[in-house]
Amino acid sequence: MQKILDAILADELDAIGSLDVPETYRGVTVHADEVELFQGVATKDKDPRKSLHLDEVATPELGPGEALVAVMASAINYNTVWTSIFEPMSTFGFLKRYGKSSPESAKHDLPYHVVGSDLAGVVLRTGPGVNAWQPGDRVVAHCLDVQLEHPDGHSDTMLDPEQRIWGFETNFGGLAEVALVKANQLMPMPRHLTWEEAASPGLVNSTAYRQLVSTNGANLKQGDTVLIWGASGGLGSYATQFALNGGATPICVVSSPEKAEICRRMGADLIIDRSAEGFKFWKDEHEQDPKEWKRLGAKIRELTGGDDPDIVFEHPGRETFGASVFVTKRGGTIVTCASTSGFMHQYDNRYLWMNLKRIIGSHFANYREAWEANRLVAKGKIHPTLSKVYSLADTGQAAYDVHRNAHQGKVGVLCLAPEEGLGVLDHDLRAAHLTEINRFRGV
Repeated sequence: MQKILDAILADELDAIGSLDVPETYRGVTVHADEVELFQGVATKDKDPRKSLHLDEVATPELGPGEALVAVMASAINYNTVWTSIFEPMSTFGFLKRYGKSSPESAKHDLPYHVVGSDLAGVVLRTGPGVNAWQPGDRVVAHCLDVQLEHPDGHSDTMLDPEQRIWGFETNFGGLAEVALVKANQLMPMPRHLTWEEAASPGLVNSTAYRQLVSTNGANLKQGDTVLIWGASGGLGSYATQFALNGGATPICVVSSPEKAEICRRMGADLIIDRSAEGFKFWKDEHEQDPKEWKRLGAKIRELTGGDDPDIVFEHPGRETFGASVFVTKRGGTIVTCASTSGFMHQYDNRYLWMNLKRIIGSHFANYREAWEANRLVAKGKIHPTLSKVYSLADTGQAAYDVHRNAHQGKVGVLCLAPEEGLGVLDHDLRAAHLTEINRFRGV
């Protein structure tokens, strides 16, 4: 592994293909024999530092259409937090089902799960049938794992019944020194970014692009008003950028003055601080408060000069969904990709059906959408939202901080990279956007 790292750091990438691939590598794992570790513990008190381990694991066998990547950096997503606390279910069920789907996929069904759904690194080897990528290529990876053997996937790969999220529903993820991916997960690494910066957009950037911009999502157009929950967070920070870049007006919902300032740095003017406004959409555990929905709607109209949101960018779920349906304009769209506050949503259907609103479910992105989202990053149109970087050994702490929402934007993890700041090739483009690249740092 050290020889591989030395070649990457020396920019001698042509030599990568001639170096031996190590038989083992270090990866962050959860263990199947610990799935009951947090039994009886409240979700908020479950501690990823207890369940995420840094283990030496065997390098998986490379199959057709696959690639092994030396991972320089990765990032934390909520799916890693969910994996680490075994909610809403253990991911070992995913691995077992995947392992039964074909002889080739049996290798994923192991008593440990190497996690992580982002990476930036260098291709080490490619399997039979891979022609677009070669050892030594600098890459990032999106997290859609799909075989494309079913007809339903050929208009939109996210509709394929065998699509999975790499590092969550598959093994050998990106929080490791080596990762196994499908070749059609790979994309060129943006040349003006460091390893850790390039690793951070993948999952959230692609998810936000499909959810907000793509015709498979809300189909954002110039002039739209977009309500964005958690606008300074991992997903929301990209949604805010896409709205601004696409000629729309974001209304950024945040929970502190510090988060509001981040949105202003991105160029947003209309901001709602939930904490300052004291919004409480639930009277108690069982009953929502429509008066608070109306108060939110009035605040939005105050900011916009009377406009309701054309689009509501939803991901908190249970806590906010009733309010989201209410405040959306007649004929508008609520598009949802997650439920971080709870999966069982409740809303007043009268405001949906009588006002001809639509709810769209959006899950990650297909290859074309992920490629387009990455291309915007590579052109310096959309920027990383990296706030803090941890070592691979401290991944448990990184996931713990995300679980407690004690972070902004994205949290990065150095895997093989020995320090931050490495990997930049286009220094001129970087210099032109350095302020935007660093606007989440240290917040």
